[in-house]
Amino acid sequence: MTMVSLPIYNRSGQEVGRYEIDPAELAPKINKQLLHDVVVMYQANRRQGTFQSKSRADVAGTTKKMYRQKGTGNARAGSRRSPVRRGGGHTFAKRPRDFSYRLPKQAVRLATRMALAARIADNEVKLIDELSFSEPKTKEMAAILRALKIDGRRLLVAVAAHDPNVYLSARNLADVCVLPVGDLNALEVLRPRAVLMTKAALDALRRKAPAAV
Repeated sequence: MTMVSLPIYNRSGQEVGRYEIDPAELAPKINKQLLHDVVVMYQANRRQGTFQSKSRADVAGTTKKMYRQKGTGNARAGSRRSPVRRGGGHTFAKRPRDFSYRLPKQAVRLATRMALAARIADNEVKLIDELSFSEPKTKEMAAILRALKIDGRRLLVAVAAHDPNVYLSARNLADVCVLPVGDLNALEVLRPRAVLMTKAALDALRRKAPAAV
């Protein structure tokens, strides 16, 4: 990967500087298989697994033999709750289950850095010099996204630390997610169509990267 020069914008959408970064600082190489495995893990962990269907033991009905074994010319038949009969139970009934599992912590952290490095290398990250509000202002947040030409799309806004005013300003905007750098993961980075980061957030990410290798 080569050095990338990202433009830095202000709240009005005007370029006010450049940010030089080598994506290799975050991850020396991009392992697509690892990214896939980690994304699948996060998706599996989100599954509720609360489905359930009835087996023949759960279906209401008599257990009396339907008719005698021999002499009728019909196939042998026992319980009316058999899966082959209408109203019977399912052969392999679904039961609530837990789909969650965990990959090694170092692999998960590396995948997060790989995802960010890949988006930076592809110039899919927009930088803003600062993003703060004296009080929650959804209208002002929407104006900033419109000025940066990233409104109307699924968007991740990454900030250096949790800021209640930024979160509340973006909460009512459709498909906009605000996360501090410490809460980022590969799924949240790769899922949106656009990524907006503050300069402070990218600085914090670069400081953490060497310690996480």
